[in-house]
Amino acid sequence: MTTIDASHGSLDRPLGELVAERPARARVLERLGIDYCCQGHRTLAEATLEAGLDPVAVAAEVDAVVAEVDDGADRLEPTALVDHIVATHHRYLDEELPLLVALAEKVRDVHGSRHPELERVAALVTEIRDDLVPHLAKEETVLFPAIREWADGQRTFPFGSLANPVRVMMLEHDRAGELLRDLREATAGYQPPSDGCASYQMLYQRLEHLEADTHRHVHLENNVLFRAVTGEAGPW
Repeated sequence: MTTIDASHGSLDRPLGELVAERPARARVLERLGIDYCCQGHRTLAEATLEAGLDPVAVAAEVDAVVAEVDDGADRLEPTALVDHIVATHHRYLDEELPLLVALAEKVRDVHGSRHPELERVAALVTEIRDDLVPHLAKEETVLFPAIREWADGQRTFPFGSLANPVRVMMLEHDRAGELLRDLREATAGYQPPSDGCASYQMLYQRLEHLEADTHRHVHLENNVLFRAVTGEAGPW
């Protein structure tokens, strides 16, 4: 049986709560491969044990993260947070996803004979686009307008309570998280080979940024916005 030193209070706290309190902690969790967005309801102790890591060592590193200037999104009220998510994360994906698909296909066509993994990389980028584009549309046309109405006092909707579309969006977030994990594996952690040209290197840099931005995006929805409008920490 694993014994955990309870002196680290962060061990018993949910990952999403830890990152919402101090967003810079996300970088520690990202580096360790710990999902704090889709699986943000897990405690730090649970997540580290599942990952085969030393919970106390990770907790000490998380606790040591110094607060830094952040965008303040974790503390926004629901309607302001919706506006921030759309303007910052949705618009980024609208612009970047088609460009990434084209770049991944270009790099595959040029380097695929020497690096067959690029076939998988290009396929995953296309699958991520195909998953996220309709997901964003559903949020912008159904869920987010309902959240604005909820903020004005409405509590019942044609689809029932807000928890119903929230549950669907969270399931779709889980799928996006799985695809991003597959992409990280296919790219060896976004490390281009020594013979990779400038386009190859740029592709991997932009894919790594896509992962980080999407993790931040999903964290703000799962662990901040959805919790605020349903009164629950999830999962639903």
